[in-house]
Amino acid sequence: MSQGDEQPRVVIRDRRRIDPTGAVRTPAGEQPAGVRPGTDLPGEQMSEHDTPAADTAGPEQGTAAQQGTAPQQGTAPQDAAAPQPGADGDLSQQLAERTEDLQRVTAEYANYRRRVDRDRSLVVDQAAERFAAQLFPIVDDIERARDHGDLNGAFKVVADRILGLLDGLGAEAFGKAGDEFDPSLHEAVMHDTSAEVTVPTATTVLRQGFRRGERVLRTAMVAVTEPESPVPAEEPEGSPDQAAG
Repeated sequence: MSQGDEQPRVVIRDRRRIDPTGAVRTPAGEQPAGVRPGTDLPGEQMSEHDTPAADTAGPEQGTAAQQGTAPQQGTAPQDAAAPQPGADGDLSQQLAERTEDLQRVTAEYANYRRRVDRDRSLVVDQAAERFAAQLFPIVDDIERARDHGDLNGAFKVVADRILGLLDGLGAEAFGKAGDEFDPSLHEAVMHDTSAEVTVPTATTVLRQGFRRGERVLRTAMVAVTEPESPVPAEEPEGSPDQAAG
C-alpha cells in the first residue's frame, strides 16, 4: 500500500470522568504528569464496552424535559378551576329562584295549616250543635216538669246532669217573659194588644230558645203583645211639610 492510499486515522475520544473500570479520568485540556502534548492519553480510545456520549446526555435531557413539562401539568388544573366570567350572576339568579320557591312553599303550607285548623274547628262546632239539638226536647220536658212541681228526687238528679251537659257544650237558654220582641230570636205564635206595653213584647214564653255564642240554635216560641196606641214615628227635621208651613 502506498503512502497516498493510507486512510486517515480515526480517533474517538471518551470524555467521561469515570472510567468503566472505576478509575477517575483527567479532564480534557489537562495533561497528566509525564505525558507529552499531542500524545493520545491511555484509554481515550473507545472500547467495545463504552457507551456513546449521546447516551450519557439522554437521562439529563429526559430529566430536563420532564422538569420543563412539570409546571405546565401543575398549572392545568388551576386554569380549569378558575371562575369563568358570569358565574357570580348565575349563582345569584339561582339563589333568588330557590329563595322565591322556599317563600312560596312556606306561604302555601301556612295557608294549608290555617285551612285545616278552620275546618277542624268547624267540624267540632257542628258536632256540638247537632248533639245539643238532640237534647233540646229533653230539656223542654224537664222545664215542664219544673213548672208542675214534679222535678224532685232521682229525676231531678238526672235533669241536673243533662242541663250541665248542655252547658258544657256552650249552649245557653234565652227567652223570658218581658223581653222585647226580636224577630231574629223569637217566633211569635200568639198576638194581642195591651196598653201596658209601649213596644212589642214577649209576654209569654211557650218554649225556650238556645244559642251557642252568636249562633242561634233554636228560636224561642213566645206570645207577643203590642201597644194599643202605637207611638207615631217622629218626622225628621227639615221635612217637606215643615218647609211648606
